[in-house]
Amino acid sequence: MNAAWPFGTDAAEHDPLTKLRIPVVTSFNPDWKYIAAYIDVDTSRYSWGSTERPTDAEAAMLRSYIDEYIDYFLGDRERQRMLKRPLDVEGRVVTRVFIKYGTDDWGYRVATWQYGPTYVPSGPKTRGTEHEYAKHRGPLTLEQVMDLDHDVYPKRWLDWKAAHPEVFPT
Repeated sequence: MNAAWPFGTDAAEHDPLTKLRIPVVTSFNPDWKYIAAYIDVDTSRYSWGSTERPTDAEAAMLRSYIDEYIDYFLGDRERQRMLKRPLDVEGRVVTRVFIKYGTDDWGYRVATWQYGPTYVPSGPKTRGTEHEYAKHRGPLTLEQVMDLDHDVYPKRWLDWKAAHPEVFPT
């Protein structure tokens, strides 16, 4: 293990998304408490990963999602502390793991989920079967999935998106 890379095999060190501080994780329940992560089939220990890579626009959305969390919950002091590591980790965070099933077809999970679907919405293989999570049916775009994750207090997320039209065009 590279001494400068503290995440071991939990996240890919040399992935292009890592340069944007977006963890590319190897498990749908990563060991580290990343704010948000992307799971890629090429790095996954299992076959649970994404079959397609995020577009540049989607990568910008993932980065913005992380920035919104930092801005709202943590602030400048914690951001400066996090910048000492190559990825944004925070001990109080419950990691969101995003998966890309295909073009404009995304899901997410909260790493603490123990029951119910692995990802919301369910993947294409379970759609239309008894294993599909019927409350939120796919396919959904990445932005729609991020909106789902903010459904309890949507105003702050909607305000963030409105303030970042370069990432979330109307």
